[in-house]
Amino acid sequence: MEQIWSLRLIRFAAVFGIIGTYLGSHMAGAMDYALKPIHAHILLVGWLSVFAWGIFYKVYTVKYKKMVAVHSLFGMAGALGLTLGMWMYNLNPFQLNETLITVFFIVGGTLLLLAFLLFAVVTFMVERKTV
Repeated sequence: MEQIWSLRLIRFAAVFGIIGTYLGSHMAGAMDYALKPIHAHILLVGWLSVFAWGIFYKVYTVKYKKMVAVHSLFGMAGALGLTLGMWMYNLNPFQLNETLITVFFIVGGTLLLLAFLLFAVVTFMVERKTV
């Protein structure tokens, strides 16, 4: 289970890495840094955190396998929801209702917070290796 989710998380992180670096290079080229907070969250949450979780699951075996899937799903949904919510909140490219956008933003952030809490719990549920 860990190996499957490890690769999924790393692939997901790689996509966020591409998006984040593209956004950074676009901002630098345009000399417009209005999206700097979104760029930072895409790279820190979507790339760095999700990648670190993928590496953790590659290295460690977790006792309760369902926790791996739940944490990973919450983490990916939270990273996507938070960063998309931030983007929509700042730009509102589809002219959506501001309340809907705010709820989307909050739900994404909440899922991400739950993912971090679950990850902290998961780190105490690793199987000990005997030497």
